[in-house]
Amino acid sequence: MKKGNLLVVVLSMLMLLIVLAGCSDVKDAKSNSANKEKKTELVYASAKDINDMNPHLYAGSMPAQGMVYESLVENTKEGIMPLLAESWEISEDGKIYTFHLRKDVKFHDGEPFDAEAVKQNIEAVQHNKEKHTWIKLSTKIVSVKAVDEYTVELTLSESYYPTLVELSMTRPYVFISPKNFIDGETKNGVNGYNGTGPYKLMDHKTDEYASFESNDAYWGGAPKIKKITSKVLPAGETTFLALQKGEVNFVFTDDRGADSIDVEAMEQLIETGNYQLVRSEAMNTKMIVANSSKSDHPVSEKAVREAIWHSIDRDTISKDILNGTESAAHSLFSANVNYANVDLKKRDYDMEAAKQLLEGAGWKLEKGAAARVKDDKTLAIQLYYDSNSSSQKTQAEFIQSSLKEIGIQLEIIGEESTSIAKRRSTGDYHLLFNQTWGLAYDPQSTISAFTSENAYLHTTSGIAEASELYKKIDEVMVSKDEATRQALYADIMTIVHDEAVFIPISNGSVTIVAPKEIKDISFKQTQFELPFERMSFE
Repeated sequence: MKKGNLLVVVLSMLMLLIVLAGCSDVKDAKSNSANKEKKTELVYASAKDINDMNPHLYAGSMPAQGMVYESLVENTKEGIMPLLAESWEISEDGKIYTFHLRKDVKFHDGEPFDAEAVKQNIEAVQHNKEKHTWIKLSTKIVSVKAVDEYTVELTLSESYYPTLVELSMTRPYVFISPKNFIDGETKNGVNGYNGTGPYKLMDHKTDEYASFESNDAYWGGAPKIKKITSKVLPAGETTFLALQKGEVNFVFTDDRGADSIDVEAMEQLIETGNYQLVRSEAMNTKMIVANSSKSDHPVSEKAVREAIWHSIDRDTISKDILNGTESAAHSLFSANVNYANVDLKKRDYDMEAAKQLLEGAGWKLEKGAAARVKDDKTLAIQLYYDSNSSSQKTQAEFIQSSLKEIGIQLEIIGEESTSIAKRRSTGDYHLLFNQTWGLAYDPQSTISAFTSENAYLHTTSGIAEASELYKKIDEVMVSKDEATRQALYADIMTIVHDEAVFIPISNGSVTIVAPKEIKDISFKQTQFELPFERMSFE
């Protein structure tokens, strides 16, 4: 080969290498860019679809609704703080609340958030108030008035001390664009889901996923995590494998207390060194709720309920089933709940005491029989648990075994949480797993629910002191005197404790498993929402 030709070949090869290197750089740059893009998206696993996001009804996922909608005020560790209302005044008689709204807020569809929008939303909730009777505020509101463009006046029938707390809840007193109303109402549905919150719902495929994008015009500042996806996955191994594969990168205890993965799976992920586990303080009490109103059934008997209480080994549940993630509970409310420092009779784990209670109530166990009998009735009870919660199922099986030892035949049945909630409101149950409203809302919210058909009326209405209980609940909610309020709450808690209608199991918290590069993970004063807008990727 001539020198000239050789030089041409060498130069050609050099040029080819440079071009290939350039292509590689471009490819790497695109790859790096894609990786950076991925690090702005959080994908969390959920055992349930987000369902209907109408914030004035109750089918929707509360963590999802908490991203989209906001309330006038926020409940924090420091007390009630401004949110969509910058400030407020309360009249001397406690009946009139005057709110001064932020002036820099718009709904996701561009509609202004103003006094008229607040008026329309609160009135829409009140037009369907039979659905909201568990919130006593819904029975106290007389009128809502737009005083001027950014001033709202809320008038009550009487002083009601939990007003601001109940206005801070995830639903129903939150705000959706009036353009999403149908015929001026929300009770029969809405035509869109435009709130004022840090995230906007962009896409939803039922039972598959829902995607939310950051509201870059958010009055509180654009969130750093630009996209959040709720991916519907069966709880347990499927979710665990999805985390390992990177299909999801975030799991947390949902608003019904169900766990996406069990404690062992959490520990395996933490041991890899790639994940972090973050847990809130005690938020609520996990419990078994008994239906005292079933007068023809053994569960209506106080002795049977007390026997069940004595038969539950809470320490073993806490240590062995929950791996120490939740502490044993011995009363309806944990000690960090307001007004809950009440001296209540402690019922220890005591199988002999349980047997004696049943014997004393006439429930006899014949030799060789599987269950006790009285008046030709078998001591057989059903317990409903959330089929999406592996820990609830394990606890139910453990309790079933314990009750068998004292002669109670317990059938355990797993159902979707929505089905269990329906049973609770209709009274179609003997026992079911449930939880208190939580730190931000208790004791008033759970106790108000004692009188509500949509909540715990069937739990409390069959007890001997039901009328006295309801009278005290009405009194405590309007009491202006702190000492009187404390005394009334003590009486209320003592009545339901003595009747053993709420059988406590453990004090629950919100648990998060997330990649280590997610920073600024924190909690609100509620198990129903997470402040995703405060989080960021490293």
